[in-house]
Amino acid sequence: MPRSIQEILDHADELASKLESYDPQAEDERSVEEYMLERAALTRAHSERQVVDAVVSARQNAVSWQRIGQILGTSAQAAQQRYGPVVESV
Repeated sequence: MPRSIQEILDHADELASKLESYDPQAEDERSVEEYMLERAALTRAHSERQVVDAVVSARQNAVSWQRIGQILGTSAQAAQQRYGPVVESV
C-alpha cells in the first residue's frame, strides 16, 4: 500500500532524529557500503522534505499546479495528487 507524503516525511524525520542522536557502540560497526547507503537514504529524505516545503510555499504564493508540475518534470495532475494533501493540511 503506498504511503502518503506526510507518512514518508514523518518517517524521514524519525530516521533523521535516530541518526542524529545515535551513540555508536563497538558492536555496531558496519561496512562502508552500508554507511553509504544509509547516507544516501538520509539525503533523499532531506531532499524530499525540501521539495515538499518548496511546493507548499509555491502554492501559498499562488504558483499554479501546472507550473509546479512543469518544474518537477511531471504533469499538473501528478504534482497535485502527490503534494496536494500536504499543501491542504498546512
